[in-house]
Amino acid sequence: MERKEKAQSCYTYIVRCQDDTLYTGWTTDLARRITAHNSGKGAKYTKSRSPVELVYYESFTDKREAMRREYAIKQLARKEKENLIRQHKENRNLLSAPEKKTALKQKK
Repeated sequence: MERKEKAQSCYTYIVRCQDDTLYTGWTTDLARRITAHNSGKGAKYTKSRSPVELVYYESFTDKREAMRREYAIKQLARKEKENLIRQHKENRNLLSAPEKKTALKQKK
């Protein structure tokens, strides 16, 4: 009997720590992982640097791709990571602009 596994999303993410350092990792559950970082049960690096804030993430269908992207981001200079975060934030703002317009129309 062939066993079919449910497709699971994997994420590569960056969090900004309380001391303004950046930590990059990967997970299958972003919310659970951020909660773990903030409760001291995440990575050793973030234990003494919490709370952390999720500032960047990418979604993948394959664990290996998420891990490859994590490695690639870790190789970037801080300035390059900050640019990645800034671009991500700008793109999210652009995507949410129509939602903001709809909300404003409903208030009137």
